[in-house]
Amino acid sequence: MSDYLVIVESPAKAKTIEKYLGKKYKVKASMGHIRDLPRSQMGVDVEKEYEPKYITIRGKGPVLKDLKTAAKKAKKVFLAADPDREGEAIAWHLANSLDLDFTTDCRVVFNEITKDAIKESFKHPRPINMDLVDAQQARRILDRLVGYNISPLLWKKVKKGLSFGRVQTLAVRLIIEREKEIQNFVPEEYWTIKADFLKGKEQFEAQFYGLNGKKVELKSEEEVKDILGSIEGNSFTITSVTKKERKRNPAPPFITSSLQQEAARKLNFRAKKTMMLAQQLYEGIDLGKDGTVGLITYMRTDSTRISDTAVEESSRYITQTYGKEFSNDTKRKEKKAANTQDAHEAIRPTSVLREPNSLKEFLSRDQLRLYKLIWERFVASQMASAIMDTMSVDLQNGNVVFRATGSKVKFTGFMKVYVEGSDDIEEEKENMLPNLAEGDNVFSKDIDPKQHFTQPPPRYTEARLVRTLEELGIGRPSTYAPTLDTIQKRGYVSLDNKRFVPTELGEIMLELTLEFFPEILDVEFTAKMESSLDEIEDGKVEWVNIIDEFYRDFEIRLKKAEAEMKEVEIKDEPAGVDCEECRHPMVYKMGRYGKFMACSNFPDCRNTKPIVKEIGVPCPKCGEGNIVERKSKKKRIFYGCDRFPECDFLSWDKPLPRKCPKCEGLLVEKKLKKGIQVQCVNCDYKEEAQK
Repeated sequence: MSDYLVIVESPAKAKTIEKYLGKKYKVKASMGHIRDLPRSQMGVDVEKEYEPKYITIRGKGPVLKDLKTAAKKAKKVFLAADPDREGEAIAWHLANSLDLDFTTDCRVVFNEITKDAIKESFKHPRPINMDLVDAQQARRILDRLVGYNISPLLWKKVKKGLSFGRVQTLAVRLIIEREKEIQNFVPEEYWTIKADFLKGKEQFEAQFYGLNGKKVELKSEEEVKDILGSIEGNSFTITSVTKKERKRNPAPPFITSSLQQEAARKLNFRAKKTMMLAQQLYEGIDLGKDGTVGLITYMRTDSTRISDTAVEESSRYITQTYGKEFSNDTKRKEKKAANTQDAHEAIRPTSVLREPNSLKEFLSRDQLRLYKLIWERFVASQMASAIMDTMSVDLQNGNVVFRATGSKVKFTGFMKVYVEGSDDIEEEKENMLPNLAEGDNVFSKDIDPKQHFTQPPPRYTEARLVRTLEELGIGRPSTYAPTLDTIQKRGYVSLDNKRFVPTELGEIMLELTLEFFPEILDVEFTAKMESSLDEIEDGKVEWVNIIDEFYRDFEIRLKKAEAEMKEVEIKDEPAGVDCEECRHPMVYKMGRYGKFMACSNFPDCRNTKPIVKEIGVPCPKCGEGNIVERKSKKKRIFYGCDRFPECDFLSWDKPLPRKCPKCEGLLVEKKLKKGIQVQCVNCDYKEEAQK
């Protein structure tokens, strides 16, 4: 018989921790929450100070029975759920279900699953923190009051199956408003003038800057012609040379949102996948002789704080591996956002000595890629700044000024290990200029004016949306991935080329709820509510007061909506083709995942078809069919013959209607990191990549 019972959330974590604690401890998993609000009803008594009605989650009966039996045999029970609000609530529910006194030292928390961290945490057990529990309860009750009141209203007025959630609907609003910005965008013309210059045999590039030293924006072709007309000959004089040394600091270690963003940029991972893999790395991986070890710290955090132990270990490692000059001697100031909870450390490897290459045989390909990203980001964050030599040169002909800029890395510093990616700009590249001095004459070789048009704001990728939600103070680290998953599952948005596009259903849902519940969909209101939850966690306010303040006004709006909200009928659009099974007209219907074609003779005929999009290219394989755009089960776009299965032509790259000028083969658009490149599938013909 074990003296102590430890209850954690997952079996993987239980296995790791039991190994560290020894024979006196038995570690079992609750498999997440044991109790929750019922799914079939509101479960909140508004008349009794919003008292929640908790029940054992369906299917958890056997788990709870097993835990009760083990708890009765143990001298003491420790509750070791995750170190956040949700984990604290799980521990509190377990204490209630197992008749434990949660005011005693029964709660154990740790930020990493390593032998030292686990043993240290069991030396300092504490009572359950009811402020954390109340903050979690307040969020759960608030979302229940909103969702379970507005969702049935949408079922009645629009269609069954719709749902409303505070954070998810605000995310849909951001996506729809961005789409409207794009649709209403009016492009503005502008011009650039690039020129190649020669200093002796050395060539370099410069751009038109302005007139008489003042910057000038070129808006039309006439302005460009005036500039070119005022240039006399091809001789330019160097009027200014500025040389500077610039420091470039590394990015801080990952928090939840930055991990999701960078994994999307560099690894092409969805937020849900990133968090699933991070959970596995946190809970523990079997490393052969070393047993099961947690490889990273807790992955739901909004803090870039690092423990002194980790800083010291990384400093020694960097000095030994790269040299003393690469180690950061001065402690960088940690920038904290206004709404940072700072409950945990940043996401980092539990030991920097576990280099990614040493774990290849123990990790799956994707686990290794994510671990490598986390390891490199952390190591780089503790390294010395990079030093760049920059040079800016002004070249003048009459009153026309061109400017050339160049830079080179003088000292690589952290860039030896890792450079942060970006959604908006290309990574910095070296661009060397010749040795130039004031008074030197250089000669223009080619002057190339180009017309451009301003571009609309881009649609949200998962990474961009997570960053925006974080900047606006909407949601918390634990909510980002499930929020993005939910709005897609409900059919409010879809992904097109990895960017969010609103659906008709999403637009209808938002329009109705925005009319009657504008405060819930207000960014400032939602951010203020997150701050209120933080105040509950800090013990500054009572959770009941926060809920009551919200609900009194919400109840009035709800009654108004029930009386005045108009019913919306989503009519089926004729598809213009007949059903091949019963010859009745096919119609477009709105489903959970967007539009599809169905027979109008439903339910007598249940024929359905996906909507295919022709791209105007004949099939290169059979010559009889046409290429259509389709979507795989994972929503990835591919191209195939409309005569499938008779013809099995398939391409992930978009075929083009023109033929290869070299071999008459099929040309396709291939998506690369630097843009889209046209290339032939039969020979080595390629065209320059376009952004």
